[in-house]
Amino acid sequence: MCLAVPGKLISTNGEGLERTGKVSFGGVIKEVSLAYVPEANVSDYVIVHVGFALSTVDEIEAQRVFDYLEELGELGELNGD
Repeated sequence: MCLAVPGKLISTNGEGLERTGKVSFGGVIKEVSLAYVPEANVSDYVIVHVGFALSTVDEIEAQRVFDYLEELGELGELNGD
């Protein structure tokens, strides 16, 4: 299944369309494009799909999604299980 998941932005690099960031998905760190979310700052939660952050969400909503994915048994995919 292909879906967008929330992660916590832990660092940023670059500017404009070249801006990227390291995002933590429950401890799994991935580099993603931040071109679509210029407003995103370190410690924000972003929704990521195929390597692109699409929007920002608050921490409560991000936790709801993680809880739902855990219920479905889909969190293993984030960890490469």
